[in-house]
Amino acid sequence: MNEKASSVVATVVLVAAVVALFVRHALLADHPVGVAVQIAAVLLMVWARATFGMRSFHAAANPTEGGLVTTGPYRYFRHPIYAAVLFFVWAGVLTHLAPVPLALALVATAATAVRIRGEERLLVTRYPEYAAYAARTKRVVPGLI
Repeated sequence: MNEKASSVVATVVLVAAVVALFVRHALLADHPVGVAVQIAAVLLMVWARATFGMRSFHAAANPTEGGLVTTGPYRYFRHPIYAAVLFFVWAGVLTHLAPVPLALALVATAATAVRIRGEERLLVTRYPEYAAYAARTKRVVPGLI
């Protein structure tokens, strides 16, 4: 399966996992720390969308015209939108500690990893400067991952 097709499948899996968490009442945090993390995740998502612009709305991994974005949250995260999704999901799931929500969060994380891998392979080809950017910027957790 090519990068674009696998990223579409990963998107469907990610959305399904998030919807399943919502239906099971395990997506929204019920502890103040989890709620705070989820609010921060929403703010990160809004900041990343505002920085990247409308060109980031696509179902498949697809580097867009306009150059590599390395400002705003992209200065600290290579994938702040995915980071925001993962922070939101895990903040909710960890306040509901149950086997099915934990499994769904792992599925969401794996689907996100597939998206990231596919996008990075395409970005390296599209933008020669991506390799240097990747060397100095973590994927989803500044200073760690």
